[in-house]
Amino acid sequence: MAASVWQQIGETLASEFSDLADAGQVTRILLRLTLAALLGGLLGIEREQKGKAAGVRTHMLVAMGAALFVLLSQQAGMPPSDLSRVIQGVIAGIGFLGAGTILKGDDEDKVRGLTTAAGIWLTAAIGVAAGMGHESTAVLSTLLTLAIFTLMPRLVALLEKPAPQVINPNAPKDPP
Repeated sequence: MAASVWQQIGETLASEFSDLADAGQVTRILLRLTLAALLGGLLGIEREQKGKAAGVRTHMLVAMGAALFVLLSQQAGMPPSDLSRVIQGVIAGIGFLGAGTILKGDDEDKVRGLTTAAGIWLTAAIGVAAGMGHESTAVLSTLLTLAIFTLMPRLVALLEKPAPQVINPNAPKDPP
């Protein structure tokens, strides 16, 4: 009797962990989740260095969570048409998370956190790409996002510099 109970427990445990049937599938899932986390982490490092609210851990969790939702749906054998609904759900859910980073300041015209919210949203998209097995797209999107985060503030600063004032030597001088 005791042997059959232990055998049944062993079989139950084996069946519960049978969603990863072979080493290839384990490697694929590990690669996709790890890549999503690393790419999200790269974006999070940049945001954290700039003192933004959402940093490394937030971006890593968002990317990996989005990848996991897609992976689980694929593992369940969901057809592509249904997978698009999962992706829509991820997009909507991340929208709520991003909304939490948007703050309206005391000055009625000043809104902060929009770039962070957009970055979180894009991080989820990168996670979805990694989860679907589009690793190259995920990496290229991350590189482009880092370029936007890094280069655009510099470009905007250059464009907003005031023009140097030219002193006209022929202008009348103010009396002393």
